[in-house]
Amino acid sequence: MSTDPDPVATRIEHDLLGARAVPADAYYGVHTLRAVENFPISGTPISVYPELIHALASIKEAAARANESLGLLDSRRADAIARACAELREGRLHDQFVVDVIQGGAGTSTNMNANEVIANRALELLGYARGDYEQLSPNDHVNISQSTNDVYPTALKIAIYRDVHGLIEALQVLRRAFERKAAEFADVLKMGRTQLQDAVPMTLGQEFSTYATMLHEDEQRLREAADLVREINMGATAIGTGITAHPSYARLVCEQLSAITGIALVTAPNLVEATQDCGGFVQISGVLKRVAVKLSKACSDLRLLSSGPRAGFNEINLPAVQAGSSIMPGKVNPVIPEVVNQIAYEVIGNDVTVTFAAEAGQLQLNAFEPIIAHSLFKSIRHLRSGSLTLAERCVDGITANAERLRAMVHDSIGIVTGLNPYIGYKNATRVASEAHASGRSVYDIVLEMGLMSRQQLDAVLKPEELTRPQPIRW
Repeated sequence: MSTDPDPVATRIEHDLLGARAVPADAYYGVHTLRAVENFPISGTPISVYPELIHALASIKEAAARANESLGLLDSRRADAIARACAELREGRLHDQFVVDVIQGGAGTSTNMNANEVIANRALELLGYARGDYEQLSPNDHVNISQSTNDVYPTALKIAIYRDVHGLIEALQVLRRAFERKAAEFADVLKMGRTQLQDAVPMTLGQEFSTYATMLHEDEQRLREAADLVREINMGATAIGTGITAHPSYARLVCEQLSAITGIALVTAPNLVEATQDCGGFVQISGVLKRVAVKLSKACSDLRLLSSGPRAGFNEINLPAVQAGSSIMPGKVNPVIPEVVNQIAYEVIGNDVTVTFAAEAGQLQLNAFEPIIAHSLFKSIRHLRSGSLTLAERCVDGITANAERLRAMVHDSIGIVTGLNPYIGYKNATRVASEAHASGRSVYDIVLEMGLMSRQQLDAVLKPEELTRPQPIRW
């Protein structure tokens, strides 16, 4: 008796290059199989981005219903396609989306992966075997009135629109964490710094409020950028002329797709332009870079302010989340801000990739949208995870070293700036120079020079007066 394992059951499928054996239990077909062989690039299948699968399924259902209403697809096939698409949106069969996220062909492999999975599941629902494309075809029925060149960018826009709003929700969580700390630290006096040198007093609450305001502004910029990708080119087919599509198809498929996704999509006024243009993706990428840069700056601030504990700023304490060294006992590092810094560096690099890929489109099509998609999805996903991690594992647990902060203000030369309106810049400079040379306090030197009375100094140098505009009293 043979001990060889049973051969894997297959079915034979054909494309323009010939016949290939496809695993019998696979929902994908020959086009997907060739793409898997051709693009062993990242090892990351498109299934890692479920929003992209949901978007593709929504498009295929919308197209089926639009074509059905135009009499181009019978109701039996349209219903089967729609049912298969609904299952994909529920999370089923995502493991069948196996092509690499980085691929040549302007996304054709992704589109065909979707067409084949939907066709074979629809065939099952109709009572036929997978691969029986005479009954329902990936190209002639699932892809009717479509091209990769309108399906793929539209799918990216829908997926990115949803992902961006998920990022906005994460930024809101982080913003509220900073707002809570701003309120908690509202009365904690400290020295502000410019160019890492002592500047003038402020409150720790004012410092943390800037991070909250920054995030709120970025939420608005993301919403504005997301609105740009609501413009789609469905109905453009190959290059925007609409060849093989009914004159009413573009309008109908947009209506169907808006209803399915819940997004107020609009058809681009010039489909030829929309098919080649990647401006919306460039805009999204630029705003993501803006978010990353500002988040990274905030995290660098947190690392500086918490540096020490004895030989650094030691103004705030970040929560200890893990041991910091394999050799130095007791060392705790600012690992959460550090990981967000690294995410920011990645996002900045991804923006460069998107920029070059968008510029490299030629004539009526951009062939490089797969790397644009991969870059954007990574940036959004990592910024979202980083924002939630920063909020929950760092900002929420920050504490202030209030006494140290107040002592630094008391000993600072920077408070002399608040005396400018009373003693003049020249005298203030004399005071600052003497304080720096002698190590004595500004307060004592001003009294010694007879520039102000003790009562006047006490009034002007009140902590609450040092952190806001002041009326001139004398």
